[in-house]
Amino acid sequence: MDRREFLQAGVALGAIASRGASASPALQNSVQNDREYWVQSMLKIADPVLRSLSEGKLRERMPVEAPRGNLEERKRFTYLEAIGRLLAGMAPWLESNTGPEAVLRAHYAELSRSAIRSATDPGSPDFMNFNKGSQPVVDTAFLSLAIVRAPNELWHKLDRKTQQNVIAALQSSRVIRPGYSNWLLFSAMNEAALSLMGAWWDPMRIDYALRTMDTWYKGDGVYGDGPQFHFDYYNSFVIHPLLLNVLDVIGRSSNTWSSLKERTESRARRYAAIQERLIGPDATFPPTGRSLAYRFGAFHLLAEIALRRSLPEPIAPSQVRCALTAVMRKMLDAPGVFDQNGWLRIGFYGYQPSIAEPYISTGSSYLCSAVFLPLGLPATDPFWSGPPMPWTSKSIWSGEQVGLDHALAADLTVGAGEMTD
Repeated sequence: MDRREFLQAGVALGAIASRGASASPALQNSVQNDREYWVQSMLKIADPVLRSLSEGKLRERMPVEAPRGNLEERKRFTYLEAIGRLLAGMAPWLESNTGPEAVLRAHYAELSRSAIRSATDPGSPDFMNFNKGSQPVVDTAFLSLAIVRAPNELWHKLDRKTQQNVIAALQSSRVIRPGYSNWLLFSAMNEAALSLMGAWWDPMRIDYALRTMDTWYKGDGVYGDGPQFHFDYYNSFVIHPLLLNVLDVIGRSSNTWSSLKERTESRARRYAAIQERLIGPDATFPPTGRSLAYRFGAFHLLAEIALRRSLPEPIAPSQVRCALTAVMRKMLDAPGVFDQNGWLRIGFYGYQPSIAEPYISTGSSYLCSAVFLPLGLPATDPFWSGPPMPWTSKSIWSGEQVGLDHALAADLTVGAGEMTD
């Protein structure tokens, strides 16, 4: 079976799973088509990266664009950006190894392990840069996040040598001093992953990141990116998802930060509710702030909360599915999203290199994959099996009755004496 046939067969198999025996034909088609579309879209984005890297040919094949004229500088980082960000979004799907998509998932899980092997093997032509310059701490952390989200498929099933190489790669990133911003969480994410791997981890890096982020909380589910508030999507790109995952993982090793967990989860749920309301009735959302080249990766946090089955009332899982599906369809249908060989190009809606900051290159774009987190839920979960529903903005602009929106009640930031031992 060639690659195209494999993809078609696997996606068709996954589509069968999402059919409800008692559902109407229209409902069956809607539910089936949404999940099938998500799987197809994810694999269309993933396939060039995973296939090339698993064969040790990512540097050879992946085109690199850096619109701000710093191509040689960004080539130092762009390959790790591509694999770390891609796997961070794919990981829950790879880890959910049951159901009719199992054959397809097993194939891509093996490609992913081979890709990690190539990326971390010092003898590989695709050995990544984990410690030169400042950028690698970011994408080492996204690789760590992927492993944390899929510990069975992306950690325990790695051969021993590759596990040693991964640990060495994460440890080597410690030479990088993160900026006084959301970057503190990247160092913390790497330490959390090392704790999961059974390696020595540095509690001070985690403690500093968690305490500092808590002092930057501004209210109503929103953190500052540093001491100041920035009107961008970094609360979703990085801050909330990494806070949640660091606390999850490190809680298995220590209860030192347990007092933060409840308030952190409450804040994340509130910000997810805000995100759901930001999606307009036409599936657009405000193009504000930096890093717009991450496209629908702007909904990393909403996807994370859906994956956790923790959406705040009255948001129904299926309305989030419908909203995110509409956003993806709108953005992926724009001309120029992919080049002729299937690689992502830079832009927000289509090909728009003018929106790229100096730190943006081809590999950066793969953070859009964060939206695919709910594929880690089984096809029978209400997120996938629930009937199509309008999202909040669509309901309001259709004249429907919608409940009030309330700010999150004020909470206190944690002081040094509040941590538990």
